[in-house]
Amino acid sequence: MALSIGIVGLPNVGKSTTFNALTKAQNAEAANYPFCTIEPNKAIVPVPDPRIEKLEAIVNPVKTLYSTIEFVDIAGLVKGASQGEGLGNQFLGNIRETSAIVHVVRCFDDDNVIHVNAKPDPKGDIEVINTELILADLQQLDNKIDRLARMAKSDKSLRPQLEVCEALKTHLEGDNPVRAFGDQKNQAFRELDKDMQFITSKKVIYVANVDEGGLVEDNVYVQSVQALAKSEGAEVVKLCAKFEEDMAGMSDDERMEFLTDMGVEESGLDQVIHKSFRALGLISYFTAGVKEVRAWTIRNGWTAPQAAGVIHTDFERGFIRAEVIAYNDFVSHNGENGAKAAGVMRVEGKDYVVADGDVMHFRFNV
Repeated sequence: MALSIGIVGLPNVGKSTTFNALTKAQNAEAANYPFCTIEPNKAIVPVPDPRIEKLEAIVNPVKTLYSTIEFVDIAGLVKGASQGEGLGNQFLGNIRETSAIVHVVRCFDDDNVIHVNAKPDPKGDIEVINTELILADLQQLDNKIDRLARMAKSDKSLRPQLEVCEALKTHLEGDNPVRAFGDQKNQAFRELDKDMQFITSKKVIYVANVDEGGLVEDNVYVQSVQALAKSEGAEVVKLCAKFEEDMAGMSDDERMEFLTDMGVEESGLDQVIHKSFRALGLISYFTAGVKEVRAWTIRNGWTAPQAAGVIHTDFERGFIRAEVIAYNDFVSHNGENGAKAAGVMRVEGKDYVVADGDVMHFRFNV
């Protein structure tokens, strides 16, 4: 599925360092100066899932494949980006192509790391980025309104869309993102949003980038991000990007031991990946056989035929039925044979809505 998460923020807040840690390789140049990232770096990142490991232990497959998500490291935005400052137009275009946003915010003091302001100001930093994204959407909307106004003079059917555009313009001029627009279910708005790909309609996850000391207790900078995110209904992940990057070369066991010593149950990066996956409205179902155990990515709410189509279009076209075992049943009964013997394997038809973690086998005829 062609869905991606854009990593944004002011210059030198830790975006590329976060990206490097996500990919467990130096795939993005991290440097102590603005605009060290010009072309967006992209990477496909596996979604950590402990359920895969349990399935693997039961089935003992030849190979194992995880669900994946694409992250895009977008160069730092600055005040005036919507007017082209700091190559802003190019970078805003890169953001528009993504499906959701991870907004990295600097939440630590370090005189050795250059910041665009005299000192970190998370609330102010976030407002700079949000304002530029709103202005970019407003600029795009103004152009749309000009075209619609001319066309609506001779085509009255365009009036509802023009009215939505004008209402949305007033909303944006109040320094509000598209995702907070009140009439989300209006069909004219939904068509407009799909056509325009508004940047501020995308879900946002704030990443509070702290130093190692900030991992234990929330500093005032993190608290500021948390308060702002709460007011927006957004999620926050706290991480130390440099700390995560340093762990990139460790084995899973070493990494887990390191996290335990730090008093952290799940790394910040894993939280970013999981929250990004959910922000896109995605879930995973599994196929589990001796050749492979695999997580397949689908949208939450998809039916069995749609899920089958992710494997191959023929599976959806010729769908007959799905044999389904809930993940917990598969594990508790030690695999497919045990689940069948216990009578917990179900046969589902075309209307079945797939649940996260379902272990599935499809029957089809083309």
